[in-house]
This record gives sequence, structure tokens and C-alpha cells, in this order.
Amino acid sequence: MSAKPEHYDVIRKPVITEKATMASEANAVVFEVAMDANKPQIKEAIEGLFGVKVKAVNTTITKGKVKRFRGILGRRADVKKAYVTLEEGNTIDVTTGL
Repeated sequence: MSAKPEHYDVIRKPVITEKATMASEANAVVFEVAMDANKPQIKEAIEGLFGVKVKAVNTTITKGKVKRFRGILGRRADVKKAYVTLEEGNTIDVTTGL
């Protein structure tokens, strides 16, 4: 299967945090995805890019915080994350690049 450019539009980057590392023990991987991406699109993109079988996709939208940038009030962008649960025996190593 060749990776279509649309897959890279859906999947932005892997999320590597303490919580994401704990999720990986439950055979799940966390990705930052496009705000307009839906679960079937995310599933198709992951299966196409990494050649694995996806069991489930859970998504969450984190609202951007209001922060001060050089004394001026600014707002961080909203972020959509996808918790992708893989079928047994499938793994994705996010520490290596694509």
C-alpha cells in the first residue's frame, strides 16, 4: 500500500508524553490529528501509513489556553488528539521517524 498525501493531512504528528507512554502499554498510540478529521479517516490513515490493523479510535479536543506572549494576551491553538488502539500483535514505533 502506498501512503497517499491525504493520510499525512489527517495525521499531524505522534504525541510523546507521559500519558501517551502509559497508553502504549495498553497497545494504544496517540497522534495529533487535523481538527476536521473523523474516526474512519483516522483509522484508514493509520492503517495505510503504518500497515497495522486498528481496533478502535478515540478522539479528544483540547481547547487552547490563553497565555501571555511578551506581555500581550494570546491564545494557543485548539488541538485534536486520537488515541488509536491496535489489534493484538500490531505495534507502531513512534520513536523512529516516518
